[in-house]
Amino acid sequence: MTLPSDRSPSTTESIHPGTFQQFDGSLPAADLVFTQDGSGQYLSFYWRDADRFGLKLDQVIGQAVEAAFAPAAIASYLERIHQVLSDLIPLRFESAFQVANQHLVFELTVSPILMPHGTATSVLVMGRFLYTTPQEPVTEVVPGSKQGHLLRLADRPEERTALHRPEAETAAHRYQKRLTELVWKIRRTLDLETIWQQTVEGLGEAFSVSRCLIFPYTPGHNEVCAVAEYCSPELPSLLNRSFSIVQEAYFAQALTTLKPIACSTAEEQDSELSASVVTIATCYQDQPNGLIVLYQTDRSRVWSDIEIDLLREIADQVGTGIAHASLFAQSQNLASELQQANDSLVKKHQELEDARQQAEAASRLKSEFLANTSHELRTPLNGVIGFLKLIMDGMADDPAEQSQFLQEAYGSAIHLLNIINDILDIAKIEAGKMQLELNPIKLDDLLNAVDNFTRPQAQQKGLSFEIRTPATRDEVILHGNYQRLLQVMLNLVGNAIKFTHEGGLTISAEILSKRMPHSEDKQEKPGIVKISVADTGIGVSLEKQDKLFQSFSQVDGSRTRQYGGTGLGLAISQKLVEAMGGEVNFYSMGEGLGSTVTFTVPLFHDPLIVTAPLPDAADLLL
Repeated sequence: MTLPSDRSPSTTESIHPGTFQQFDGSLPAADLVFTQDGSGQYLSFYWRDADRFGLKLDQVIGQAVEAAFAPAAIASYLERIHQVLSDLIPLRFESAFQVANQHLVFELTVSPILMPHGTATSVLVMGRFLYTTPQEPVTEVVPGSKQGHLLRLADRPEERTALHRPEAETAAHRYQKRLTELVWKIRRTLDLETIWQQTVEGLGEAFSVSRCLIFPYTPGHNEVCAVAEYCSPELPSLLNRSFSIVQEAYFAQALTTLKPIACSTAEEQDSELSASVVTIATCYQDQPNGLIVLYQTDRSRVWSDIEIDLLREIADQVGTGIAHASLFAQSQNLASELQQANDSLVKKHQELEDARQQAEAASRLKSEFLANTSHELRTPLNGVIGFLKLIMDGMADDPAEQSQFLQEAYGSAIHLLNIINDILDIAKIEAGKMQLELNPIKLDDLLNAVDNFTRPQAQQKGLSFEIRTPATRDEVILHGNYQRLLQVMLNLVGNAIKFTHEGGLTISAEILSKRMPHSEDKQEKPGIVKISVADTGIGVSLEKQDKLFQSFSQVDGSRTRQYGGTGLGLAISQKLVEAMGGEVNFYSMGEGLGSTVTFTVPLFHDPLIVTAPLPDAADLLL
């Protein structure tokens, strides 16, 4: 790919095909550096040969322009200073200075020192010694004049202006306002896209070119891509187009030499229509970081020295702006990465802190559990030992009392066995070693077994006891483990009886048409049975309900002591139900308002539901 209109170099008046014109706009080495205000007063001063001429700093700094180091033509010199401060454009000229009864001619470059608000009240002067001249006549070398040709300075300022102001300076006035504004905009922003776009628009309008492109450049890359463009409406856009540095030879030469490269091109179909291209690399600390290409397609153009010098100064400013913006963007990215890393560390620290608190809480709960469980184990064990001791010591008055002692010992042993079984079950569940064999189970058989075990306990406390079953024409068959489902039911009903002092409890079963996959045989089940155990007991406050299903956690340790038990019942029941493909939920409106525990079990097959109770069907077991 080539530059716009796919043009190739052609012969012009001064440039041969395939060759380039190189402009060297580098500043001369500085022997002399000082700053002055608009009146010519020296603000700072350095001259390499000051000691050789016996010149002291206090003879210059703070002194007016007529000091020990004074221009030979003061009025002309001050006029140049005022021009730089007014136009904000650097000037280069030769001027003689009088020091120690000698006149020394320097090549000076005078630049405005811009203030934050875009104006200048002082200048920076850099000079290079050229030669010594006689004291009379006082002359000044006209920039652009033939080498060695001197002109006598006129006495009146208007005559001097006509003599010393070169045509190149007049041309500079055509660009100074826009270019000064461009430099100021570039210095005020650290946004790369803004710098790129303002550069192409400012240069395109200032130099009235057909197209201006800017390309970021990374050393070692063989391609560049246009990221900003200024072009005439009749030209096709080249924005986001990539160019090969190898194919575009003037790209490579500009990047290598860091100097402006100008070439003349012509359209392939009409060789009389020629155009001119200037390519210059932007750089920072002698390292290229971009390319600016100015393209004149509507006419042949010879780029003047002043245009090249101005373009070079702008390119230096743009290169510095690009470098600063890139460093700023990198610092922002680094800050963002550091912030993300810090957030991640804070999050991990919080997770570790939460894990530590959970571990401490679990350790504390296990300690409390062991303390309560040891009490629960000793109580039935003491009962067994105590009643057996009474029998062994012959404390029974008759066989009936002895039989009563044995019954009490047996009951305590069964209670002890249940506690030990609970502890073993929760240990297996925590270790992930609980294995369940699932089979078809008749719902009526399960509820009848619960009725036989728990109804006498409810009646002893004077509580009502109801079991409600769904109305179906055929038996309801569950898919689960009978012993474990019975264990869950006895745990839930036993808790309901234990924590209920008046009223009663109700066990109900409901069939829900909710198809669900089963984890055991991977087959979809036709529905579920929802079993509820509702009581009118002491209930649980809303803020404590989240502890009910935690292993080794008890809602109230003192209450557990009051009512007995290890506090593992609900946790074991939840794990067992989940292992059979169901779920457990607890509902209570608060303390003293009763509670309801529900759990679901998959159906083995879909039973036929009766819409109205059959006349001879008993749906209530009393």
